Amino acid sequence: MIYYAHTGKNANKSDWQYLKDHSQAVAVLAAAMAAPLKLEKAARLAGLLHDLGKYSAAFQRRLDGAPEGVDHSTAGAQTVLSLTSGPDRSIAELIAYAIAGHHAGLPDRRGDTPGTLDDWLGKSVAALDSAWERELAASGADLIPGLFSSIRMPHAAFQISVIGRMIFSCLVDADFKDTEAFYAALEGRLADREWSPLQALLPGFHDAFDVYMEGKKSDTPLNRLRSDILAHVRARALERPGLFTLTVPTGGGKTLASLAFALDHARAHGHTRIIYAIPFTSIIDQTAAIFREILGDAHVLEHHSAIDEEKYGREGPPQQRDKLKLAMEDWAAPVVVTTNVQLFESLFAARPSRARKLHNIANSVIILDEAQTIPRHLLKPCMRMLDELALNYGCTIVLCTATQPALDQADLRDGLPLAGRELAPDPEALTDKLRRTRIRHAGEMDNEALIRALRGEPQALVIVNSRRHALELYRQAGLAGIEGLVHLTTRQCAAHRRCILEEARERLKGERPIRVIATSLIEAGVDVDFPRVWRAEAGLDQIVQAAGRCNREGKRPVADSIVTVFRAPDYPPPAEIRGLIGDMQRIMNEHPDLLSVKAMQAYFMEVYWRLGETGLDEKKICTRFRLPHGQTDFAYRSVAADFRMVESGMEPVIVALDDASRDAVTRLGVEKFSSGVLARQLQGYVVQVPPKARALLIANGQAAFMHPELRGNQFAVLGNMKLYKEDVGLLWEDADYLAVEDLVV
Repeated sequence: MIYYAHTGKNANKSDWQYLKDHSQAVAVLAAAMAAPLKLEKAARLAGLLHDLGKYSAAFQRRLDGAPEGVDHSTAGAQTVLSLTSGPDRSIAELIAYAIAGHHAGLPDRRGDTPGTLDDWLGKSVAALDSAWERELAASGADLIPGLFSSIRMPHAAFQISVIGRMIFSCLVDADFKDTEAFYAALEGRLADREWSPLQALLPGFHDAFDVYMEGKKSDTPLNRLRSDILAHVRARALERPGLFTLTVPTGGGKTLASLAFALDHARAHGHTRIIYAIPFTSIIDQTAAIFREILGDAHVLEHHSAIDEEKYGREGPPQQRDKLKLAMEDWAAPVVVTTNVQLFESLFAARPSRARKLHNIANSVIILDEAQTIPRHLLKPCMRMLDELALNYGCTIVLCTATQPALDQADLRDGLPLAGRELAPDPEALTDKLRRTRIRHAGEMDNEALIRALRGEPQALVIVNSRRHALELYRQAGLAGIEGLVHLTTRQCAAHRRCILEEARERLKGERPIRVIATSLIEAGVDVDFPRVWRAEAGLDQIVQAAGRCNREGKRPVADSIVTVFRAPDYPPPAEIRGLIGDMQRIMNEHPDLLSVKAMQAYFMEVYWRLGETGLDEKKICTRFRLPHGQTDFAYRSVAADFRMVESGMEPVIVALDDASRDAVTRLGVEKFSSGVLARQLQGYVVQVPPKARALLIANGQAAFMHPELRGNQFAVLGNMKLYKEDVGLLWEDADYLAVEDLVV
């Protein structure tokens, strides 16, 4: 009997894919992906056995059109364990996780919900034809990878779990790509996934960087200091790969310095890509634009999305479902600009579509911009993953910020080995040289007091802790006749905010009145320069980031560039921020200069002490990977469900503001357009709203899921554009059926 993996178009099966060919092709491709990770034997075996269940008469009947459902993953998961013994069995268990989950996602080993690995291993499966043994010649011997020698207690279970993730990544990426290639050939098309390798591009990248910097030269004290910082950072590029910090105050040119280090370091050590991770979508565009200007559009992949691309297209035969044919699937590009959410949630993902890129993250230079924004409730698992990538997967990781978190193992239990790995020249001295502002504490200031302050400053920025405060202050200031008012919050979609910020920059340069009332989205990295800033009480890191928006270019006297910290009596801060305010107050007596590096270190140590071990791993991520009696007990799926960088509980609504977004919405009704491509086109037009608000908008006909027969419940589009105001964005409260007190956040 002939066994097939995938169907073709011809009834005589002349164009169907042989199961032997598919299994061997996936094995070869997975092994090639895993070779740099020293996991090629395990990945090859996973590829050979992943579709073993298709060697059954039941599955072949399914391909012929029989209605019966057939599980084709279990047989391989069970068989791989029967092929191994002794030390190799631990790797066989990792392969079993990968095979069992290559469609449904990595499972937990055990648990109360169905779909665990133990469930898979205990299933009855259709009888297999022994032809598989002859055709695949699978061997379970000598699977232990070389990197096992670096596994150490107390983190051995976590380290081994990452090996499992990498095997899974290679398997699902290889499976996807071989299947994609088969159907592309069948349909006479070509899936273009070719990117020029980073090492081949680096000589040109270096030349382009030098040309770019030559154009930026001007003989000013600030530019001379930036040049000194850049030269010092580049001189450290020959150091051994691993973990680094780059602590440079705002205005010191850390974005370009970190890029230069990445280029030089990759050239010296053979890294295969550069990944630049940014915490906020509000600043990713400006960073990606700089990189494209220097390195060229064709070499920079920008990956961030406000729409979940995984909600649609999980079921059905490959030739019918949306394969999300995007470069963002596998991060094969030489330079990737992404968000912390995409990076870390992929590293802890269980879904095949998110995990495919993991093997390409290995051997990368990873720059974590604004490193202090790693969520504290996930700090321990994030540190464990960063440490493991640096230790065993060839990554160099740079924690880049003006407000460096105290993550060194000398300061934090189970911290990172960062001693002697600072790239900047004397961060404390740089803080003094780049000092642009002074901080003043004003005590209580209600909205009337803030409006009086704004009246006396033609150009000013006020940052508050909630969208409700921002909106109400903006409206009250407008009624008071304050000129040049601008509202900036996540009520507006990113495309709209970009326009608002560009207009604000033009007004600042032209010395026209501009008073911006914003939430914290403007703080980290947004390139604006105000003479005066007011900041509602928050953590010290947020206050210092807010100070980076004041006298950013250093053209005004420091004494006149005041960041006023105030307490808003009518808008109590959220509990998390209230705790950070207390942390700052406890270190103020010993560190009156809150802008100093020592004050920042003391502040973070105070934060970590208050949160304790449990607070830095609130979801107990690290403890859910265990090795009882030498067996793996890994909770891959439940960890992926709980590992959320942003736990806003918000849901997306698309606001089609212009012709480009309206065209993309129209294409949602055309089946040939990929949901992934359309999601990327629409990501700049998303506003995140409370779930109750979105449900009511949809229930009352003000918004709707577009073409659910094609896209499922992925694309909720605002229908009543009267709810989106030019100055303040989406006012879901304005609809007469919504209660303001219930929905304002």
